[in-house]
Amino acid sequence: MRAFYSDHISIPLPQGHRFPADKYRLLRERLARERSQLELVRSGPATLEQILRVHTIEYLQKLQQGTLTPLEQRRIGFPWSPQLIERSRCSTGGTIAAAHWAIEHRLGIHLAGGTHHAFADQGQGFCVFNDVAVAIRDLQHLGKVARAGVIDLDVHQGNGTAEIFQKDRSVFTFSIHGERNFPFRKCAGDWDIGLPDGVEDATYLATLASALADSRFDWNVDVLFYLAGADPFVRDRLGRMNLSIEGLAARDCQVIEQARIRNIPLVIVMAGGYTNPPDETAAIHADTVKLALQAFTEQ
Repeated sequence: MRAFYSDHISIPLPQGHRFPADKYRLLRERLARERSQLELVRSGPATLEQILRVHTIEYLQKLQQGTLTPLEQRRIGFPWSPQLIERSRCSTGGTIAAAHWAIEHRLGIHLAGGTHHAFADQGQGFCVFNDVAVAIRDLQHLGKVARAGVIDLDVHQGNGTAEIFQKDRSVFTFSIHGERNFPFRKCAGDWDIGLPDGVEDATYLATLASALADSRFDWNVDVLFYLAGADPFVRDRLGRMNLSIEGLAARDCQVIEQARIRNIPLVIVMAGGYTNPPDETAAIHADTVKLALQAFTEQ
């Protein structure tokens, strides 16, 4: 089995910045220790052609030339730097690579990605490019899939993904998120379920199970992208939900098992996670990866 990583480029951030960039390296190192049979592959950058299938040329030029306004940089949450653009391209490239791997081998994993707040013409919420949208468009452009599904279980609604695919019948988007959490202005996806602050395992898992079994859930897809955010965790600084480690694992199993039994290629990206220190987030992401490997290899 293979997983792609994109933590080899460091983003220069000011002291005390709240984005836990180290979690990606910690996740890769943990998996290297615990899963020696897992091949870890450094991802290359997405091409400009791939990015432009989703993002506008005006936005891409601003990123390349470093001409984002201070407001645009604040929306993204990162100061502009050449490393930020290269890292964002490699992160997008990792999801593209994982998607192509999934089409061939049924399971693709990227140890980053899930940058679902990026719109076609702007970034937001620590997201520069929308990696999942770019990967879907790449698969469709090459004729490898006709229809794609997105299950987004990051605690924050994927407003960028929802808007990009809002009028596109070839992509089904589903989200369970914190109703009162960021982004405070949601964009309607195909099916959005907002949950209150403080929700615990039983309610969350019952909500997910009911939705996955509902006739409104569109399983008529050729590939499924799963944003396995660690931020519903009870000790996450930005999550405002109270899921346990066991609850998050049960959540992952529900999604992974549905993809497996329906024989839908599954692409897993990590999305959000903001514990301090970031070791707990890395451990949660590692559990997601291990559960997926176990499900897809023991059959």
